[in-house]
Amino acid sequence: MTDLKDVDRILSTYIRPLTFPIAIKMLKSEKEIPERTRRPLQQMKKKMAICQGIGIARKLGWVVAMGKEDMQCSLGAAPFGFFKDIDFFKEGNLAAGMFTASKEIGKSEEELVDCFDYGLYSHILVAPLSRAVFKPDLLMVYGNPAQIMRLIQGALYNEGGAVHSSSTGRLGCATIITTIKRNQCRYMVPGNGDRIFGMTQDDEMSFVVPALKIDTVLDGLAKTHKGGIRYPITSFYNFEATFPPSYQELMKIWEEKGEL
Repeated sequence: MTDLKDVDRILSTYIRPLTFPIAIKMLKSEKEIPERTRRPLQQMKKKMAICQGIGIARKLGWVVAMGKEDMQCSLGAAPFGFFKDIDFFKEGNLAAGMFTASKEIGKSEEELVDCFDYGLYSHILVAPLSRAVFKPDLLMVYGNPAQIMRLIQGALYNEGGAVHSSSTGRLGCATIITTIKRNQCRYMVPGNGDRIFGMTQDDEMSFVVPALKIDTVLDGLAKTHKGGIRYPITSFYNFEATFPPSYQELMKIWEEKGEL
């Protein structure tokens, strides 16, 4: 895999994201947490949502590790396997009345969510690429739809097909789980929590790349760029515009006086 600092440089060249692209790794033990890592409850004296920690990493540039002791959002924490008893979540109780008309409909949505087995991981570690001293499970880049389009094009250049995704308008953080388990690039429509607590803006989406796909996405970005597909998006200027009649009248005067 390409060195993460080089990945950061390449993304800055071809995508120009407004916030830091981030590396994410699921840890199996607290001992894996690097030095100089922020722990929300220990150091900030606050519990947080996973999307909040991601927002801190991509906007403030901090390295953040979150375990079950840091979890404030039960909706986000449940699929990550930090807690054993998640039946209340699986039954649709967290969706009912707010996102779905009934618990039964909520249950049908929760059944679509990929989950890690209980106890498989102890913490989620998030860092800007320039500060990541670990081998990530995936990369996440936030951007506007045109920037995400470029990442999709890069992902497909060498493999073809399509980048698939799905959204329920909530639980966007679970896309991390799907990406790891299926080893697939995904694009994400951020949910309410990401917008409220992660400070994601109305014009932002995100793109997630599993570690094994990073090099092929970067290669695709470079080659599609060379082929003429660019960000910022190029504009077509080879045309003559039509202007108001008074503007055209002045041009006619200049023409009659021989100035044109």
